[in-house]
Amino acid sequence: MTHSTKDLAVNTLVASPLAGVAPVPALAPVRTVVRQALDQRRLVGAVVLVARDGELIHQQAAGFADREDARPMALDSIFRLASVSKPIVSAAALVLVAQGRLELDHDIGRWLPEFRPRLADGSPARISARQLLSHRAGLGYRFFEADADGPYARAGVSDGMDDASGIDLAGNLRRIASVPLLYAPGGAWGYSLATDVLGALVERVQGAPLAEAVRQLVTGPLGMADTGFLVRDARRLATAYVSDSPQPHRLAEGETVSPFEGAVGIAYSPARILDTGAFASGGAGMAGTAGDFLRLLETLRRGGGGLLPRELVEEMGRDQTGGLELPNAPGFGFGLGFSVLRDPRAAASPESIGTWRWGGAYGHAWFVDRARGLSVVALTNTLYEGMSGRFVTELRDAVYAAPEVAR
Repeated sequence: MTHSTKDLAVNTLVASPLAGVAPVPALAPVRTVVRQALDQRRLVGAVVLVARDGELIHQQAAGFADREDARPMALDSIFRLASVSKPIVSAAALVLVAQGRLELDHDIGRWLPEFRPRLADGSPARISARQLLSHRAGLGYRFFEADADGPYARAGVSDGMDDASGIDLAGNLRRIASVPLLYAPGGAWGYSLATDVLGALVERVQGAPLAEAVRQLVTGPLGMADTGFLVRDARRLATAYVSDSPQPHRLAEGETVSPFEGAVGIAYSPARILDTGAFASGGAGMAGTAGDFLRLLETLRRGGGGLLPRELVEEMGRDQTGGLELPNAPGFGFGLGFSVLRDPRAAASPESIGTWRWGGAYGHAWFVDRARGLSVVALTNTLYEGMSGRFVTELRDAVYAAPEVAR
């Protein structure tokens, strides 16, 4: 794949500070918010990067990658990405669309004939790649179920963050397909395992295991060398912590933590990302650095560069929900791989209409405000403060309050 001068600038933007080539100024309000979150023991550690109009205007590694070992956070620390994996795998699927090898609105049964989910009445269902990308496929998540006796739990479905030894991606798809869909595809919106199914689709169309397919289609062309489905150097991996009082505690293997009231929660396996036998979960199974992820966001913000045609990037950022409201996210719709801001007033946000945003359950948040030329990545090692706590809103507001952005 060829790259233009603009594409090369994306690599330069992120690579220079990480290599220590040139100092990057810090946004004072952002630095203050990060410091307060650490001082108040809401976060253990974080890496925050802010780019505007292709220039890195803030980079910060703060706190501890491992508190007990007094290992400081570094700009090139590797994080378990959880749902930050979703835009990466979504981009891989759209590269296949751009190549004419995958159709957004065709029945995925054309490529995955063995994946045959049914509606509650037993009738067959037609699911498209667009519905997978926009989470309108009728699927759910095991961790959303009210208790450990829900349909996905009984079927042994993995959410991609648990210890799923003894099951492969094909086996997990069979388990997912055995559970009736929650609604007819296209009939509603529900955050779900759709990206895991999408990963299987990418794998099938590309003709390579998902980890290799994503490397061939996205992370390789963009130089995202530290992003993948397996971490081989545990010394660079940030330890995961759970919000607690008086300070976050270290996440234990198999510990269940619920991000939402009334849901059974996620049975986490921090060791999974080091397990060569764990299947590649498209929706939650990757690890990587803040710098790598910023490369992807900047490539998309600039219109796709050598990765995707501009028309597909615009489609990614178009609300695909038909006006449906996202639970607990007033003012937001959903595009192809991330949420899209429809109404800043309803969201009580300074972000521009059309801003892209999402996060990750291990403690991450990111957004792209194309109207303002902003790409912001905040990877933390503290769930759920770094995904849905005060820190996320405070960081957003600090970015927009910075004189370098407000002007």
